[in-house]
Amino acid sequence: MKGVDVFKVMDARVAPADDRSLPALLRPLKDLSSAAAAQALVASCDIAVVVDPDGIVSDVTVGTSELANQGIEAWVGHPWADSVHDENRVKIAELLAGARESGRWRQVNHPLRSGELPVRYLAIDAGNGGGIVAVGRDMRAAAALQQRLLRAQQSMERDSLRLRQLEARFRLLFDSAAEPIIIIDATTRRITEANPAARALTGLNGGSLDGQNFANLVADENRDTVVALLGAVAAADQRSPARVHLAAGPHCQLSATLFRQDRGNFLLIRLRPLETDAASGAERSLGEVLERLPDAFVLTDDSLSILATNAAFLDLAQQPRREALRGTSLSRFLGRPGIDLGLLVTQLREHGIVRNFGTIVRASDGHEEEVEVSAVTSIEGGEHRHGFSLRVVSRRVATPIEDRQMPRSVEQLTELVGRVSLKEIVRESTDLIERLCIEAALTYTSDNRASAAEILGLSRQSLYSKLHRHGLGNLVPDSD
Repeated sequence: MKGVDVFKVMDARVAPADDRSLPALLRPLKDLSSAAAAQALVASCDIAVVVDPDGIVSDVTVGTSELANQGIEAWVGHPWADSVHDENRVKIAELLAGARESGRWRQVNHPLRSGELPVRYLAIDAGNGGGIVAVGRDMRAAAALQQRLLRAQQSMERDSLRLRQLEARFRLLFDSAAEPIIIIDATTRRITEANPAARALTGLNGGSLDGQNFANLVADENRDTVVALLGAVAAADQRSPARVHLAAGPHCQLSATLFRQDRGNFLLIRLRPLETDAASGAERSLGEVLERLPDAFVLTDDSLSILATNAAFLDLAQQPRREALRGTSLSRFLGRPGIDLGLLVTQLREHGIVRNFGTIVRASDGHEEEVEVSAVTSIEGGEHRHGFSLRVVSRRVATPIEDRQMPRSVEQLTELVGRVSLKEIVRESTDLIERLCIEAALTYTSDNRASAAEILGLSRQSLYSKLHRHGLGNLVPDSD
């Protein structure tokens, strides 16, 4: 270093940050030359700055070649405070003012070509008004570690916040769930958590189930079944539900699921009451009756997508699995294409009920069955539901017809044999069949001539002409 008495620096009374006396450490250097002592001083730090009494940098020495290429030598001849950021000028002033007192380390940031250079300085009075010598340590490695530590801490805080939010949501769902849920240790079978619905079901609405053996909640006759079920779930992830009777509650359907948490295995147990009151028993009985009903029954939504069916409808539609029908449109099986189902749904939506509507059911194999449909509409949760009861009429025993109805017309036709030509008999037969079909279509559509014409495949004008020819009804066309 130039212009600095190293031995005066060695005698300066400073107190380093590690509480050891700097003069005691430098005392062995008194036997060295000034050049050797200067080299020893530079070797003990990363950067040494000599500042005159006016705060101007008179000399700079660096300990590494990497720092020598950063333009630090440009500090010479300029105020030392100009080499740092504006917010660090106060620290430079403190270093210059406190050099003659017990020294304190100050960290400042120098802007360099490659970025920021954080340096931790200790100012030492050079003596005899010769300014100060500031020895500094490169803190970039420490700053990098601090940044990594800060990022790790922020990441941990984010993870902790996310876990707290997940726990809050889990707790809210767990406590507000209407289904009784109990969590037990898969090894000890002791209860770790139970939601309010489970406490109410087991008769401990105001108490706690934590720490109790789950088997104690079950009636004696079902304990072996529960122990076997829980063991099977813990061993093979088996989820077959079992019917159990609680010691202080009703019969329930018990199902368990294995999960892992905190390096331990736990079982999530769900309890579904089977007999809560007489109404639930009646509803179950009603469902059993519908399932065994000989007439087919199907429940759909407002768009006629199938929601539920009974066994008779599966037989009628020739479907082996109930699940295959869910979500399928009823129009795939019920009604003649483009005719029956539209009329049936229109009447159902207008009146809410339909009785004895004649149509057909098309099975999956193409076979058709004539059926009578009775339907009703209900509203559940703001959504429309349609229930259809289908009775097969093709297998019904024919009702005796009055003796002098249809056979009379046939007899009249056969009596014409020998009196008129065959051509005229065929024409009379055609007229009779045409009249009967028109009457059946009008009856089928409740005298709706537009629908009757559509069923018969005629235009309205053709239907009106035939009505006039056969003398059926008035001759005034429909208003629509």
